[in-house]
Amino acid sequence: MRRPSIFAALARPPLLVGNKVKLRPKHLQDAACDYSWRQDPELCQLDAAPTIECSFEQFLENYVEDLHRLTQSYRFAIETLDSIHIGNCSYFNLDGYKKEAEMGIMIGNRAYWNHGYGTDAITTSLNYFFTQTNMKRIHLKTLIWNARAQECFRKCGFIPYGQSIHGEYAFLLMETYPSKRKNVKIEETGKAKE
Repeated sequence: MRRPSIFAALARPPLLVGNKVKLRPKHLQDAACDYSWRQDPELCQLDAAPTIECSFEQFLENYVEDLHRLTQSYRFAIETLDSIHIGNCSYFNLDGYKKEAEMGIMIGNRAYWNHGYGTDAITTSLNYFFTQTNMKRIHLKTLIWNARAQECFRKCGFIPYGQSIHGEYAFLLMETYPSKRKNVKIEETGKAKE
């Protein structure tokens, strides 16, 4: 059976449920958390992004536009199983010809760091994209010094394939394929193990 393209699969945004998290379409109620995370200098440094300086009202105006803009990307809110919004995961630069996309993730709520929530969000979304769409490759970039993120990505089946520099930031480039996912096993706790 032929799997749908990534664009067809995302025409109806899915709700993905893992062992620890739910990934759901972004909505307006996410704006307050996203705004506070985009003002946090440490989170912005980990994301290689500047902190935002605008008012919440300005942010909200742009946020509403972004939610309704048709793009070749998809953004999930990451929630705990009891519906606490703890971060975001996105797939962007979707390429239907090459059957690949770029992924980004951030756990903004520090209370959920180092407990397997990011790993579960990544494995849950990768399992969806590799089994329910025709995607053949997912790639990402992470700051060269961010060992914690790199360890998480390796647990999820990503391997390094290069480096790049953008402005003042040096990145490690990582990728994964469906065949790399066969070595990733999910424990009952939601943590991925190789």
